[in-house]
Amino acid sequence: MFTTTAAIYLAVAFGLGLAAVLLRLPPLVGFLAAGFALAASGIDDLPLVEEASSLGVTLLLFGIGLKLDVRTLVRKEIWLTNGTHMLVSTALGVGFLAVLATFGIGLLDGTHLGTWALLGFGLSFSSTVFVVKVLDDRSDVTATYGRIAVGVLVLQDIAAVVFLTIATGEMPSPWALALVALLPAAWLFRRIWDLIDSPDMQVLYGIVLALVPGYALFEAVGLKGDLGALIIGALLASHPGASELSHRLLSVKELLLIAFFLDIGLGGTPTLELFGMAGLLLLLLPLQTLLYVGLLWGMGMRHRTSWLTALVMANYSEFGLIVAVTGASLGLITDDWVTVLALAVAVSFVLSALLNARGVRFSEALSARMPAQSTARMHPEDRPIDIGHATALVLGMGRVGRAAFTRLRDEHGIAAVGVEHDATRVASLREAGLDVMQADATDSDFWARVTRSDQVEIAILAMPFHTSNLDALEMLRASGFSGTVAAVVRSDHDREDLVAHGADAVFHLYGSAGTALADQTIEALEDPAA
Repeated sequence: MFTTTAAIYLAVAFGLGLAAVLLRLPPLVGFLAAGFALAASGIDDLPLVEEASSLGVTLLLFGIGLKLDVRTLVRKEIWLTNGTHMLVSTALGVGFLAVLATFGIGLLDGTHLGTWALLGFGLSFSSTVFVVKVLDDRSDVTATYGRIAVGVLVLQDIAAVVFLTIATGEMPSPWALALVALLPAAWLFRRIWDLIDSPDMQVLYGIVLALVPGYALFEAVGLKGDLGALIIGALLASHPGASELSHRLLSVKELLLIAFFLDIGLGGTPTLELFGMAGLLLLLLPLQTLLYVGLLWGMGMRHRTSWLTALVMANYSEFGLIVAVTGASLGLITDDWVTVLALAVAVSFVLSALLNARGVRFSEALSARMPAQSTARMHPEDRPIDIGHATALVLGMGRVGRAAFTRLRDEHGIAAVGVEHDATRVASLREAGLDVMQADATDSDFWARVTRSDQVEIAILAMPFHTSNLDALEMLRASGFSGTVAAVVRSDHDREDLVAHGADAVFHLYGSAGTALADQTIEALEDPAA
């Protein structure tokens, strides 16, 4: 029976997910629809969905932690934006619900300020899962707007922990103080990681870290397990293999997150009245979106950055469901509000998915309609990047990229600029006298900031992942670059892929190594003294 039910769930999820893709909609729209369809059909519950959903969220946050620089959380554009936005959004929610209550809407009958404040607070959150999924799909987690969005989401998660502690009256265990021991323990985790060469074992090790010292340990002391997974990831973010592990976990978490969107849709069977109330709550989203734009503009961020951040955050959070359940248990709201919040969250995901499918284009169009900004008052990390002195760009400054850079500079006299996302590597390369900037070449925001690039004639794609090189190539061509693009690959299929997307020269990494090895062998044979 279990197998049959699971098969039905999978078939419906795949069918509606495929339908969404064929309609040029994000697959998650189909997964949400599948959840509602399954809930309405009356089919047996499948507990595995909830478990897989929880595991997917845990791995997602662990992966984000691996890319997170915790120092960003104390930056004004993050903590002040988050605090101000939550306060103002909650106030807007209270005022909106108070107005609706005067019209005698059934669900609001007998409610009071405490009810409105609870719901307004729950609606002030954006979905960590949804936002990070969008950023991952765009490879923009490390973009300026991506870092701001993730930082705000982390602070929202911390606020959620504080709220649940106060609302339920259940304080974390005194043992929670012992979690500071994770700081020295992270050193041990990194040393164990250094001993693991097998990619499969590295993936398993990552999952173990996310679930054991992350999720399980934090839950055991009365804190959110998801927050624990994110913190463990952040403690390990300095490891050289952090980025690669995050990539390796991608397919696992993508599969598990299907269960998350199914679970949201399974939250309740909508009625016309509940759907109508959820629709009214969605009217707050445009105001919250504009609030983000105004706050970030005030912090000196470019219009494009402000709009990209605001658009990706334009959704409600699954935390709203937790608020509703908590409120119902305290007698502040009726159980119908749980379904209303589930509907509002699900529909906000659909609308936000449609919006963010063209989010970059929308943000650029909206930015163009806003007043010109002075470069002097812009945030230092969001100012234009001038590369007018360079003739060549080397994207990715690992061993291959560094060798290409020095060859261009020393043998051919070409002025080159390296682009590398790893801060430690950037510092080391700069000490060695190389002209390197810290940026992510797969970040569309980076290319939007580049100025005076018209004299660049060569771009070398030397990043370790094929998808990264492919993304950078597409962004290069989209930015109008018409120079020569060379890239390294590890397989013939990757070579064909890059050539099809406009690469002029593609070199097989292992094939080139074999050729060089054979040449040097013959040279040694002909000249034994060499």
